[in-house]
Amino acid sequence: MPVIAFAQLLLPDSPYAMWVRGELEEYLRLPDDGTRVEVVGGDIVVSPAPVYAHAGILSDIQRGFERAWFVDAGFQWRAVQAVNLDLLEIGDGYVPDLVVVQKDVDAEKRADDVLHLHPHDLALVVEVTSSSNDRHDRRPMFGRQIKPTKWSGYARTGVPYYLLVDRDPRQPGATLFGAPDKAKGTYESLGEWKFGESVRLSEPFGVEIGTDAWKPCND
Repeated sequence: MPVIAFAQLLLPDSPYAMWVRGELEEYLRLPDDGTRVEVVGGDIVVSPAPVYAHAGILSDIQRGFERAWFVDAGFQWRAVQAVNLDLLEIGDGYVPDLVVVQKDVDAEKRADDVLHLHPHDLALVVEVTSSSNDRHDRRPMFGRQIKPTKWSGYARTGVPYYLLVDRDPRQPGATLFGAPDKAKGTYESLGEWKFGESVRLSEPFGVEIGTDAWKPCND
């Protein structure tokens, strides 16, 4: 099922404003089956619920952070899946696959029962590509028209680190990006790993994630 962009819909307000208020999904009458709605580069993007292998990769990453916490009671990082991220600075709204925040931020947001996180709350964001949404997760394609993606959106709002797990059969692997340039909306590549290699997130995280079970998409 492909991602659908509703760029030409006549809406009562901007897609971003409706997304922030929690009205966009209901307005589009989306099924309650795990379908996600996001605003990327001002466009509405709807993605189907991820497949099991996609969810398994996220569980492996989260388990890596939990293992580090178990070994070191003073470990300061917490990994959380599928939260709403309000990128007010660029008028976008994402639902990252997984975010990593400091333990104090985690405690604060739990206590306040917040609906949205913001880029300054995050230390690391993780996206795992699916065949339906991979172009939105990667760096923009350069050509006549450069469409913003979540990669550039995270950089433009100053998210410090971005781990992209790309399941494209032609180029499967994981890449850690960092050193965001907010003005240009770009990252530097800090490390790359093939599936089967251990992803080592050095300081400030100090986490190792096994990828033996990670596989490319089937299509």
